[in-house]
Amino acid sequence: MENKFVQKCKTINDTQKLAEKFAGLVKEQGCFINLYGEIGAGKTAFTRLVAESLGVKEKVTSPSFVILNEYHSASIPVYHFDLYRLENVGISTIADELREYSEGRKITFVEWAEFSQGELPFERIEINVTYDDDDSRNYEFKTVGNKYNFVIEGLQK
Repeated sequence: MENKFVQKCKTINDTQKLAEKFAGLVKEQGCFINLYGEIGAGKTAFTRLVAESLGVKEKVTSPSFVILNEYHSASIPVYHFDLYRLENVGISTIADELREYSEGRKITFVEWAEFSQGELPFERIEINVTYDDDDSRNYEFKTVGNKYNFVIEGLQK
């Protein structure tokens, strides 16, 4: 069953509120999240806001050149992958790591998940970030599998 939720954020404060709500829903159990969207759409900004809402003290930056940033200062570990530089060929080199980062109590964000070639865990949340001409952002949350339906249900409240 697929579950969806869409939120339009006109300001960074709107995005902050959405990130805080999302963080509150995933902080106990953890979550595996795929992020989609054009360059500059707001994938890293959303990840940063969620991480800060969880209590991450380190500066949250894009892992474009290092592939993975790890944050351990919050009550739950936060991992932030960026698959853009790996593209299709390189994904096979980290496929096992991606599976490992989907298990247990942790929050894992994967930017540019479209390069994964189906190597990402079945149970996940997909967030597609798009922007409008008025500089607002649209966040579309979708579950794949049933494990994270509670997140979509919580966002809808």
